Amino acid sequence: MVSFSSSEWRSICEKFRRARNLSEVESRKDPDNDPFRSKYNARELLKEIYSDLKNFDTGENDNDDNDQPGEQHSDPAEPEGEGSCSGHAGDSPAGLRAARLGVIEYYLGVNHVETEELSAGEEHLMNCIKLLDKCSVSQENVSVFIQARNQLGILWAGRDEIDKAQGFLETAESMYVRYMKEDGQPPLDLTDFFVVEEEALSQQERTKRFEMAYTHTLYYLAQVYKNLEQYERAGRYCHSTLQRQLQFNQFVPLEWAINAATLSQYYITKSCYMEGRHCLAAATVIAGLAGDVPSEAAAQENEAESEKREQLCQKRAEISRCWIKYCLNLLQDAKKLLEDNIGELDTDRQAELKRSRQQEEDEKERGRKSAVLFSSSDTFDSICSLEEKVSCAFPLDFEEARGIFLTGQAHVTQAKEYFQMDGHVTDHIEILQDHSALFKALAFFEEDLERRCKMHKRRVDMLEPLCRDLNAQYYLLICRQLQFELAETYYEMMDLKLAIADKQDELDAHSIKKFNHLCTASMKYYQMFLDSIRSPEGKFPEKLEDEVLRPALVAKFRVARLHSRLISASPVVQLENLGNSLSCYNFLVQYCQDHPEARPAVETELELSEEMVSLLPLKINRLKAKLVSSN
Repeated sequence: MVSFSSSEWRSICEKFRRARNLSEVESRKDPDNDPFRSKYNARELLKEIYSDLKNFDTGENDNDDNDQPGEQHSDPAEPEGEGSCSGHAGDSPAGLRAARLGVIEYYLGVNHVETEELSAGEEHLMNCIKLLDKCSVSQENVSVFIQARNQLGILWAGRDEIDKAQGFLETAESMYVRYMKEDGQPPLDLTDFFVVEEEALSQQERTKRFEMAYTHTLYYLAQVYKNLEQYERAGRYCHSTLQRQLQFNQFVPLEWAINAATLSQYYITKSCYMEGRHCLAAATVIAGLAGDVPSEAAAQENEAESEKREQLCQKRAEISRCWIKYCLNLLQDAKKLLEDNIGELDTDRQAELKRSRQQEEDEKERGRKSAVLFSSSDTFDSICSLEEKVSCAFPLDFEEARGIFLTGQAHVTQAKEYFQMDGHVTDHIEILQDHSALFKALAFFEEDLERRCKMHKRRVDMLEPLCRDLNAQYYLLICRQLQFELAETYYEMMDLKLAIADKQDELDAHSIKKFNHLCTASMKYYQMFLDSIRSPEGKFPEKLEDEVLRPALVAKFRVARLHSRLISASPVVQLENLGNSLSCYNFLVQYCQDHPEARPAVETELELSEEMVSLLPLKINRLKAKLVSSN
């Protein structure tokens, strides 16, 4: 049996240290015209170490070990096993030798991947796995087992071979779980195989690095499940990743915060508002750990301070946008719970939900809280304190809804500070659209019709200047959204004024003027929307595209209704308005006759239009007869 002398072993360890330093430190300084110089030098050192190790013979018969690094041993497309466990014990001399060789194959694999030589990188990583598959999983080699599979998972995911990536990563996960169940001792780190005794890692550091490798496994699996559209599973793995990063203090504050805020949006789509709120509260607190925003003066004098200011302002604004979505969706989901079949507040349903809510919320919170908490003693109190400032329960009356609205509105202000119109046109407009939607959702809970009307007026005031100033040539889709929303808002205000008028004995001239103005404004924006669909020659399409089919037909229907709602003392004007109304109803009916596939998109509107096409001619004829008899 041949063994290394102390000086020979120190020389190998020194080569390994230099290879890592070249790859991880010196490579950052490589020139643009030779970007992989340090990594190529590191590769040569790793090959030398591999050759040195081959000369170390355990005395055991192992014919498979007579290969050069990088020789392909197995088909990477073969199904992954559990990291087989026949052959050598992981802690035997042969097992340790296999682990050392496996570590070098691992680093060679990563090196080739980093220099964009993916096939060669794959070969080395597969060789690493084959070497280790001869040994039982043990304290000595479990880290190498897991990290090699992590790297192969990343490699195959990068090739869009998601199923293969899933196989490697799930094997890594099961290895970790099995090892922790059967052994659980801090395993050797990959670097432990090539250090002299006095430089060996502490047990605490070994544990930290092993847990970090498993955290990476969970993170990559979250991405894999997302790509496979297994969103619930992806959400669980993302949550576990974030929990572990906090637990082991392995995170970059802004990056962690953005990931937590992004996860909140998944929970919101599932109406899991307690979990969503917890993610957002944690994101806000952890983002605060990144430090204070440098002043504008400091940013102008120092490039590093300028970059820091930009990063902090942007990421915190993005988190605010996630808070806005949280508040908006919570209000909108509550509205769906409480509205009757005509979109008004169902007071019986409201009373019923208030009675049952407290008991349900207590039970839900007890059952779910332990599963979702991001546990870190340093931040726990701050996160809980922030959570208490905004509800995660569906608001059931105006005061509750107003509290959620105000939180959302505060984040609108914060988000707009970074996403300004100058430089962030689309983002700025989306934030204003969300602000408008917050007012719309809050208005549902307001019982006073005049105050509700004023809330819609706030929406008009924030959106109308945008619609007027935006260039439709460059922002056609956004212009259409704004036109349709403004038309709808004026339409809702008209309906509210109509409901208020029904309670009065007689309308005065001011009320009539106001009512007609709302009708005309709504028609104007519906018509602008419809005109945006026309060809450059001004021709309306014979067949509407799917994305504008329902909005265009609804716009025609509402314009028809608005024409008939206009108030005038002149019979001639009344006739003109009814004629315009009939024309719009006829358009909708005729379009659905010519294109029967459009009927399901506007069933209710079509039914009413068909009825009006029958009734309006009678009303028009009566009015004409009255005109003739009065002359």
